[in-house]
Amino acid sequence: MSSSVILAGLGLAAVGYIGRQVMRQMPNVAKTVNEAMKTFPKLNVESMTTARYYKGGFDPKMNRREAALILGVSPTANKSKIRDAFKKVMAVNHPDRGGSPYIASKINEAKDFLEKHSS
Repeated sequence: MSSSVILAGLGLAAVGYIGRQVMRQMPNVAKTVNEAMKTFPKLNVESMTTARYYKGGFDPKMNRREAALILGVSPTANKSKIRDAFKKVMAVNHPDRGGSPYIASKINEAKDFLEKHSS
């Protein structure tokens, strides 16, 4: 019986010592966490839902920048990257699969423009 009381006492002493060490380190941990949180970007519903999409309409005349934005490639992309991006974007936006004919025409126009002006 006395050995179990001694073990319980040692266990409580260990828990107390560990708790004391944790409490001593809490201000340092809190400072570190606060500094780390300052570097994180601000999160809100709008930034999480529409951050991947371009917020703007089409330009009246197609240009290299707009064509690259439509296809999701670099303005200086080569023809094979342009074709691959065109296939991916068109597969999602094709009118036969429920896509908009206007958007499909803009995708075609962007591909033609970039292929014509690429090296």
